[in-house]
Amino acid sequence: MLSALPGTPQGVAVPVLLVLAVLALPPVPGRSRWRALTGAGRGRPAAGRLTVPLPLLAAPLGGLLLGPVGAVCAAGVAWGVRRRLAARRAADRAGATAAELADALARVTDELRTGAHPAAALAGHVHDGPLARALLEPAAVAARIGEPVPEALRRAARGPARRDIDRIAAAWELADTHGAPLADLLTGLLDDIRWRIAHGARVRAQLAGPRATASVLTALPLAGIGLGQLMGIAPLTVLRTGLHGPALLLTGVVLTVAGAVWADRILRGAVPG
Repeated sequence: MLSALPGTPQGVAVPVLLVLAVLALPPVPGRSRWRALTGAGRGRPAAGRLTVPLPLLAAPLGGLLLGPVGAVCAAGVAWGVRRRLAARRAADRAGATAAELADALARVTDELRTGAHPAAALAGHVHDGPLARALLEPAAVAARIGEPVPEALRRAARGPARRDIDRIAAAWELADTHGAPLADLLTGLLDDIRWRIAHGARVRAQLAGPRATASVLTALPLAGIGLGQLMGIAPLTVLRTGLHGPALLLTGVVLTVAGAVWADRILRGAVPG
């Protein structure tokens, strides 16, 4: 198929496709779980990792198959895919942070109800998950040296957990100022966080079907081009030659990417933050 295209020798295109396929492989789940359990590779510098931007890899292949306009379109599609994967990783990290923070709050409230001092309850952050530990460590240090805990919590608030950390700081400040039971205030926040996690999981499960449908519809144009190429219609040749071909290619890519972004925005808006 590739050798039938002018200017795309099979000996060049196939190795490029193989290299891009290898670089695009997702991490092995078992390996990541093993690293999480054993701590292997933790703190290892990332200087030796291959961090070539995906658009820079996709643009030469697009230019090889579809000319200059194809290079621009391939870079744009690769940029959209990269943003989509980054948004998915950010959502997964936000969910993991909320789950770890809920477990940490449950531990703190249990220790407070057994009569532990708030500083001692915060000192147990060393047993929490790494994401929650990073958020609670400044507060634990502040409680140990006698500084205000709410200010330390607000300084540590960042990322998707900022709202929850701000609410914890407000509850802590209310308990320090007016003597309200800190365990009761934190229990209310814990119930809200756990409800949000459970509700988000239910909504994501219900959206699995529409999300898969959107992905299939997004990939249909590419499948149609591949089918036409196998049938000998040579749509790649049409899209790379003349004036109408590149114009149709650019228009189709823009509309497809816009549709994918719109669908992702609708589906992402349905999930509670």
